[in-house]
Amino acid sequence: MAKGIDLPIDAGRFVDDIKSAGIDFVARYYRSATSHFPSLSASEAKLLSSSGLKIVVVWEGASNHVSYFSQTAGANDGTSAYHQAKVIGQPADSAIYFAVDYDATAADVAGPIRDYFRGVAAGFAAAGGANPGYQIGVYGSGAVCRALIDAGLASLGWLAMATGWRDFNAFVDACDILQGEALDLPFDHDSDEADEDYGEFQV
Repeated sequence: MAKGIDLPIDAGRFVDDIKSAGIDFVARYYRSATSHFPSLSASEAKLLSSSGLKIVVVWEGASNHVSYFSQTAGANDGTSAYHQAKVIGQPADSAIYFAVDYDATAADVAGPIRDYFRGVAAGFAAAGGANPGYQIGVYGSGAVCRALIDAGLASLGWLAMATGWRDFNAFVDACDILQGEALDLPFDHDSDEADEDYGEFQV
């Protein structure tokens, strides 16, 4: 089982702490240019990789409400995430996760959220051609992850640590990444665990 952390800020300045904690991978973000949090940069990705750490990436916008999700939003986010992946040198066949950061209802998933993930695939195709090269992952509740994987709209599921969200227990043994509580580290983060082949990479 691989041990990881996810954090919203540049992990490069904490590499020594991360390595000392026995961490195997660091999850970071691709974001809109308007975000007040920094996106994963090429220099940060190279530093993490040269330190022996694997990287996981997730795109997150204002994805904590159903109003964010539509096919157009997914296409825009997919295109932006794809281009950010190319800038940092993310290798083909690794994954970009997309966040659904609330306890979405079945109606939300069947409508706007599925439309959003169809848009992500269209954005990847528009940016990368017939063979875009990146897997699509989903971060969210067990119900969201299961529905999108079953629909063929995502290949990997990252289960949010919100145990009260729909179908947490039903998906916990099937998820590719499981988010958990913070470790004893001097910066804001969550812990994560992953099985093999969870979309990780190095540059």
